[in-house]
Amino acid sequence: AKLCRLQPHGIYVKLTVDATKWFLNERDDPRSSYSLEYAATEFDVQGLELDWVCVAWDANLRHAGGGGAGDGDGWYHWEFRGKKWQQMRKPVRHLHLKNAYRVLLTRARQGMVIFVPEGDGEDASRSPALYDETYRYLRSLGLTELAA
Repeated sequence: AKLCRLQPHGIYVKLTVDATKWFLNERDDPRSSYSLEYAATEFDVQGLELDWVCVAWDANLRHAGGGGAGDGDGWYHWEFRGKKWQQMRKPVRHLHLKNAYRVLLTRARQGMVIFVPEGDGEDASRSPALYDETYRYLRSLGLTELAA
């Protein structure tokens, strides 16, 4: 899943993860997963389990109220192109996007943190409205908010 609007939070997925170093190097190596400097995508972790996972939720998959081309289950699918979000229209692309999140949400063995940005009212591409409904939905499932 392209997580283009998470870069202001230090999450840049266009850097290539060297899987061997990311998974196996020691805590003191900034290239290892311990450092939290390199974000792994669903392609990097597909088929693998991790002790702890932080899933960063972008505005590309929004719950009800997000508007756009949904598929009847409350989820709406978007992609960031150029300077703005555009609706995904093809159902097969909806499936691929939801599957990317499914992969990420099923990697943790011991625990998981889901990061949903607050957004930025001065940046239309990261408006709080793009994230609020998804955040409320995840909280309604019983997820606990961590103190900042």
